[in-house]
Parts: sequence; structure tokens; C-alpha cells
Amino acid sequence: MKQQKMVSIRVYKENVLVFDSKYPDQELWEEDIVMDEHGWENYYSVIFSDGEAKISILGMYAYQFYNYAVTAELFLAFFLFLTFVLLGIRKKMEYIRTLCSEIELLEGGSLDYRITVQGKDELAALAESLDHMRMSFRNLIQSEAQIVQEHQKAVTEMSHDLRTPVTSILLYTEILKKGKYKGEEQMKEYIERIDRKAYRMKQLTDHLFEYSLVTGGTEISLEEPEFFSVLFYDLFSETCSYLQQRGFQIHSKAEWKECRCQVYMDYVTRIMDNVTSNIVKYADPKKPVVIQSVYQEYMAGFSFKNAVNHTDRKVESTSVGIQSIQNMMKKMGGTCSILQSWESKGHFKIEILFPICGEEMQRG
Repeated sequence: MKQQKMVSIRVYKENVLVFDSKYPDQELWEEDIVMDEHGWENYYSVIFSDGEAKISILGMYAYQFYNYAVTAELFLAFFLFLTFVLLGIRKKMEYIRTLCSEIELLEGGSLDYRITVQGKDELAALAESLDHMRMSFRNLIQSEAQIVQEHQKAVTEMSHDLRTPVTSILLYTEILKKGKYKGEEQMKEYIERIDRKAYRMKQLTDHLFEYSLVTGGTEISLEEPEFFSVLFYDLFSETCSYLQQRGFQIHSKAEWKECRCQVYMDYVTRIMDNVTSNIVKYADPKKPVVIQSVYQEYMAGFSFKNAVNHTDRKVESTSVGIQSIQNMMKKMGGTCSILQSWESKGHFKIEILFPICGEEMQRG
């Protein structure tokens, strides 16, 4: 008998199960399975050739619908899963297209446009890295533009400063050529003026050469760390002696603490020469020049303060010299600060600081 999957038939004879459609080939007499009537089962009496029996017929049609429901649920779950996956992929694709359009803006030079960062996955990390790269590149361009602007400003100022002595030299030379002077003493006076103007031109060209040298891309190698007193004591003393010989009153307030600095002595010598030259040219010799040591956290150096000689206000061109000092200090990792200009009550103060090597400097 063919097994029925949807209908179950049981045959009981004398209340003993003798046939079950689930097991059509199995003899059940010996199992002694007693009929247990349930309220949800219906039994029918049937007379066979060997006697009367009771038959129970149970249809399992709901099971088929259950299978259909499970299959439908599986299809629905797969559809929802696929829908959510596609929506997620679509969202990521839109984000990738957004990043592509923003990168195209960056390629066009719009470095102020911020890269969109969404989420916390790998794409967000990539976008954040791109934004950091954008800011670094923008800062680099701004720095280069500032350097170019400073160079143009320095060259413009230098050209203006050179034009004045050149004009004077041409004027006095023309006078001498045409003999338009009153005697030999006036001729000597004109020659001395030409000599002073020529010397002034030499100073300006030296400043320009020095400025172009320190603003170039040449890297320097700092010397081995040395004690602050060993590096600057002799140079400090020579500077004070030279200024005293030029008629200046020096108020020295130097304190030599045990700390080490790493410098490039060629630059240090040029810096001190520039500072000394500016004091000689612009300081008022009737008022003292205050030179003192300065110590800050992880920094050590000197400050120079002097009164400005207002009668010599026309002799100006400190901008290139100061810019050269700042560039040299920057290459050595130090700082150069103008704390007080001549417009501020007629005083000028410059502070030069070098980084201290190693741990926090020892005090005392």
C-alpha cells in the first residue's frame, strides 16, 4: 500500500492496532497497541472477511498549509534581507560618488571645501585621511604664498632703499663731472658723501645676499649640544666690548645657568653681527643699551633693548636684517621676537631664544 503523507489510517481489531498507514509493511499484532479513543478522533466500524474492525482516519491537510507558510516566510525573509543589503550598498555607493565629486573639487583647487565624513567604517577613515591631507596641502600652499609675499616685500623694500643712495651718488657724480663745486673742500665733501652712500649700498646688498642665503632650501646641520655659557659667553663679551668702544653705555644682566643648547655657530655669529649693526646704526648713544639673558621653559637666549636715535630716522632698512635673523633662528629651531618697536615710546627690543636640549633645564 502506498504511504499516505496527508492522510493517516489506523485499523483496530478488538481494540488492538493491526494496521497503520505510516508503517504499511509492518505487522502490528505483537505490539499490543490498545486503541485509546480521543475526542478529536472519529472511529468507523467496518466489516472485513475475518471480522469487524474499527478504522480511524486522520487528515493532516493543515501540515501542507504549514509548509506553504514556512516557505513563504523564508521567501519574505530573503526578500527583506536582500532589500536591506541593496539599500545599504546603494547608500555606500552614493557616499562613494560624493567622495569622488569632492575629490574632483580638490583637484580643481578648491582646498577650502571640507571632505564629508560619514559613519565609522573604512570609508569614513579614508575620507578623514583625505580631509587631513587637504588641510595639510592648504597650509603648505598658504605657507609658500606667505614666503613668496615676504620675499617680494623684502625685494621691494630693498629696491626702495637702494634707489636713494644710487640717486645721491649719481647726483654728486654729475656735480663733480661738471665741476659745479666751490673749491677743493666742497669737492672732498662730495666725494665723502659718495663714499658713504656707496658703503650704504654695500651694506644693503650684503643684507640682501644674506637674506637670500638663509631663505633658500639649504639644510643645516646643528652642532653637538654644548653648555649655554660655553656657546655664548665669549660672543656676549665681545659684543658688549664692541658697543662700548662705539660709545654706547652697556647695562649687562647676564645669568649663566647650566643648560645645553644645540646651534649652528655660523648663523649665531651672523645674528649677533646683525643685532650689533642695527644697534650701532639706529640706537641713541646717549642712552644705555640693556642686554640680558632670558630663560623660559625649554628655551634660553638674550634680549637687546635700546632707545632709538630719532635724528637718524631716515636711515632705515631693518626689515630685511630682522627677517634674516628670524629665518636663521627658525632653521635652528629657535625664535626671534620683536617685543617693542621704535614707535612704542621710542624704544626697540628684540628677544632671541634657542631650544634647550634634553630634560627640563636645571635651575640655580
